[in-house]
Amino acid sequence: MKVVHTTGFRYAGEVTASYNEARMLPVGTTGQLVLSAQLELLPGGTQFSYLDYWGTRVTAFEVLIPHSELTITATSVVEVSPRMPPASPADWRTVSKAGSLAVGYVEQLRQTSRTLPPEEVTRLARDAARETHAPDPAAMLICRRIGEAMQYVPGSTGVHSTAAEAWEKRSGVCQDIAHVALGALRSVDIPARYVSGYLHPDPEPRIGETATGESHAWVEWFCGTWRGYDPTNLLEIGDRHVLVGRGRDYDDVAPIRGVYAGPGASEQFVSVEITRMS
Repeated sequence: MKVVHTTGFRYAGEVTASYNEARMLPVGTTGQLVLSAQLELLPGGTQFSYLDYWGTRVTAFEVLIPHSELTITATSVVEVSPRMPPASPADWRTVSKAGSLAVGYVEQLRQTSRTLPPEEVTRLARDAARETHAPDPAAMLICRRIGEAMQYVPGSTGVHSTAAEAWEKRSGVCQDIAHVALGALRSVDIPARYVSGYLHPDPEPRIGETATGESHAWVEWFCGTWRGYDPTNLLEIGDRHVLVGRGRDYDDVAPIRGVYAGPGASEQFVSVEITRMS
């Protein structure tokens, strides 16, 4: 897959300096090989990359040329393949032990202000856990029920909306549905993390045909190993998903954040193009 993600800002006047962090380039992981990845800035600026605490590739950059518009273009070519489900998922005792001993799992058990679930979601998760024999099928059932209960409705929520607010409306975008699923999974002591990336919108994409896409979000849970699922589309993670970052919620993997010196008003623009290369 080739992904071209362009975002930026138009300012009300001239900006004299801009300092930012971008999380827009994928990293290699199970089922995903990064063949090329680069970030271009207009106007140009100084940039350097590092992996953050969660293993997400971050490009920090500064633009010190006066400008009224800033454009960031992330271009990646990634080889992706279906992720195989775990051969022998762990039982509740094993997952509980891991969650109490390993820092990485403990942190993915804690609710955030974004994921804190309402009581109805907690009951849904508990019912699903009682109906199943192990964390993996319980997590899958939880995510499916949440995905079936919510509608994908752009504009029904905002970038700062919480899981509780989205659940009350039973609608939202992939970010909101992922937050609800995370809150539900964590409420029954299943470590779970937020995943950002891209999804090719065509179930059977044609080679060489460019499609208009957008940033996407799904979840992963720990069941002896980490397993992903896309509750928005009720899909197993497969060769149409390109993973960019992981964290506790959206705030850990926001594509772009930063500060600038200049007029207060700005307008953001975003476009994503995805092409199956072979």
